[in-house]
Amino acid sequence: MAELSYSSGISTEPLLGITIGEHFKRIATANPDALALVDRKSNRRWTYAEFDADTDALAVGLLERGVKKGDRVGIWAQNVAEWALVQYATAKMGAILVNVNPAYRSHELEYVAKQSGMTLLISQVVAPPHSDFHAIGTEVAAKVPALDLVFLDTVPEDLIGGANIGERQSFARLIGHGRQLLADSGAKYGVRLQQVMDDLSADEPINIQYTSGTTGFPKGVTLSHHNILNNGFFIGETLSYTTADTVVVPVPYYHCFGMVIGNLAALSHGAAIVLPSPGFDPLETMTAVTEEKATSLYGVPTMFIAELEHPQFSEFDFSSLRTGVMAGSPCPVNTMRRVIDDMNMSEVAICYGMTETAPVSMMTRVDDSLEKRTQTVGRVMPHLEIKIADPVTGQTLPRGQKGEFCTRGYAVMLGYWEQPDKTAETIDAARWIHTGDLAIMDEDGYVDISGRIKDMVIRGGENVYPREIEEFLYHHPAIRDVQVVGVSDEKYGEELMAWVILKDGFESLSAEEVREFCSGKLAHFKIPRYVEVRESFPMTVSGKIRKIELREEGEKIAHAAV
Repeated sequence: MAELSYSSGISTEPLLGITIGEHFKRIATANPDALALVDRKSNRRWTYAEFDADTDALAVGLLERGVKKGDRVGIWAQNVAEWALVQYATAKMGAILVNVNPAYRSHELEYVAKQSGMTLLISQVVAPPHSDFHAIGTEVAAKVPALDLVFLDTVPEDLIGGANIGERQSFARLIGHGRQLLADSGAKYGVRLQQVMDDLSADEPINIQYTSGTTGFPKGVTLSHHNILNNGFFIGETLSYTTADTVVVPVPYYHCFGMVIGNLAALSHGAAIVLPSPGFDPLETMTAVTEEKATSLYGVPTMFIAELEHPQFSEFDFSSLRTGVMAGSPCPVNTMRRVIDDMNMSEVAICYGMTETAPVSMMTRVDDSLEKRTQTVGRVMPHLEIKIADPVTGQTLPRGQKGEFCTRGYAVMLGYWEQPDKTAETIDAARWIHTGDLAIMDEDGYVDISGRIKDMVIRGGENVYPREIEEFLYHHPAIRDVQVVGVSDEKYGEELMAWVILKDGFESLSAEEVREFCSGKLAHFKIPRYVEVRESFPMTVSGKIRKIELREEGEKIAHAAV
């Protein structure tokens, strides 16, 4: 009988059975003078002792404000140092942090505030070019009476509709009040905070992250200390992080990539986090790597592509880099090769997972071959189980057969916040979470993700997987990036459309030219019928390409061409 597509991650390192706050206290005590956090935009730096003291002060400030264990506290901001402070302060005093997408507008913010039962929202005032956070937050607070507001900064005088922020609405006042209480009555308030921390359980919810919501309203993924602390810790272990590492994090904090693969992986090992800019900027990111002598760099593939293709790329020194993480969406092979060769990231890892799994369930290793690190998402993470199952029957398939990727273990979310019906649709009775991703496991346990079940195109009865075609088209001399989707067709049911971004120096690319490039190399039913050129792809804030928008736009183009 053929070996089944099942694997479990073994480890000599046990799972952590403590809370995020308690674990951070241990790291800070052992490494008080090590650098913990750098916010380059504001030119601020924290050692572990300073970060520990400030998150204690913020936790006390929240308690004195009336925030209690289990209350939902939202954070609506770009990558600023205060985001990390709020993450660890809420973890210390037991409030549930609600990540709010910086791209949200009023109706989206209102939805997550109401759905989560948020009582406090900590926010930037304005985040160009996205939103007037002050105006939107004030508008939503008027509709959600239980919602209190705290702003990270002041309202610019020239901001239309701007208004002074009262003392109660000031983040500086909130953390400052906590500092003063600890300074004046340190024994009293320090003991109170420690009592609160001692009363927390690692299995309790500590974070709600809303899914991208590409269809319908987003769902609130509810995660515990145990989920995200262990996931971050074992990512850091796999990357061999120590106090000697400096990690540049341009990926958004709002997403699990930033706050788990970023903060929790690094800070659980005494490493330093560097925020190059509030929003992604390839120039600022490369400058941060060079000037901070970073050893690790994160990004989704489109970020790495933007850096590699930047006209000033050759001016930067990447010699300090050794590792990093590429995740968020499938990585083009050529991009990975250039990251290894041109950015000195010989130990760069691919991480795979989803918000519902804390997020990483698969990862490549340092000693993996170049082939494994460019053509798979690696092997199962320690203390987790994975399988490839028949999407219809749920039966585990033999190795080498394509099916749905499923995982089980400590990393699986507690559920969707107050949506048990949606939770039951994703997590089965045996606690396997069904990802909706198509995958194949090889004889060594490495997994190749070949797309989403819903992205699969059925053309004339043939199953076509867009990822295969995309990887082939990356070899076209004119194509910088490509996404392939299916659009409805009267004759074949579906036809293929390739959306492409051209390299500099190329102004156009026709469907005929693409078909000629594919002819004799791809089966005829895999060759795109339509080719559309655009300057960028629609993205979620976490860097995932919104194929649903490309399909919708493609449908209109295809129908107009008939």
